[in-house]
Amino acid sequence: MEFLIEYAGFLLKLVTVSIIVVLSLAGIFSGKGKEKKGELKVVKLNEEYDKLKEQLQTQLIDKKVLKQQKKEQAKKRKQEAKAKKKNADETDKKRLFVLDFTGDINASATENLRREVTALLTVAKSDDEVVLRLESGGGVVHGYGLAASQLQRIKDAGLSLTICVDKIAASGGYMMACVADKVIAAPFAILGSIGVVAQMPNIHRLLDKNLVDIELHTAGKYKRTLTMLGENTEEGREKFKQDLEDTHVLFKDFVGKARPIVDIETVATGEYWFGTKALEKKLVDEISTSDAYLVSQYETLDVISVKYQSSKKLAERLGLSALNALETKFTQWFSRITQSRGF
Repeated sequence: MEFLIEYAGFLLKLVTVSIIVVLSLAGIFSGKGKEKKGELKVVKLNEEYDKLKEQLQTQLIDKKVLKQQKKEQAKKRKQEAKAKKKNADETDKKRLFVLDFTGDINASATENLRREVTALLTVAKSDDEVVLRLESGGGVVHGYGLAASQLQRIKDAGLSLTICVDKIAASGGYMMACVADKVIAAPFAILGSIGVVAQMPNIHRLLDKNLVDIELHTAGKYKRTLTMLGENTEEGREKFKQDLEDTHVLFKDFVGKARPIVDIETVATGEYWFGTKALEKKLVDEISTSDAYLVSQYETLDVISVKYQSSKKLAERLGLSALNALETKFTQWFSRITQSRGF
């Protein structure tokens, strides 16, 4: 038993040292040379859907019938290819480009979105459509303002823009969604929250109690309105609130212009609504899921997923792998201890 304990201790030390060495080397090599650029990943979703369909048919349909169907499909594809070669302009399907945006508080995904939009605008035709699968609870104003502007580029190019919300598009997320020609939401997706919020802790009294002085020097009357460490004034608070109100007015104007059918004063209260209620408020145009919408289009359109993937350094990949593993374990543990409570 003593031997096993010593051996386990040795293995633990070995693993610890190995991790330190790997992370150190990753840090060294990731800083050398030029940073690798990302790449654009393009996937024709029609083929993905056909593959799923074929896999299921293989299990359900009689082999002779399936063989005959495959022959007919092959013949049909051959005829289509021949017709396309003869007169490409007439036989080419219209295209539906699919983008994805999962937003954090800083709207970090905007950097990839701008590249995706730039790429598709170089090849898209006026009768093509763009679908954005959006998921975001909002965040900083300038970040989501820029993200919404990237979507406006699609509209300005004369392309039809549809936004699908399966889970949430609130606050800055809805700022993006309202740019679309058509907004589709799942029944229990969360939409709205057209409001502005800001909060800041202040520990001035704690510092004052412990005889800690904070000096803040500014040039400009309103360079700082509220601070975390110093003593805040009523004048500063009023200016801070006024800034929030001004931002809210801009937000309301933006939504009102993008979706003139909504009663902006009714919906711009900071409240959110689930999909079916959002439809009543005219915040969305249709209740459905992104899957249902895309599948309904793939028979007549070329459905093409466009995704820009940024290259990650070795240290980042290692860190993300460890974080994902830890998150998975925590989720499993949390699910076990909460499943009886109905969370």
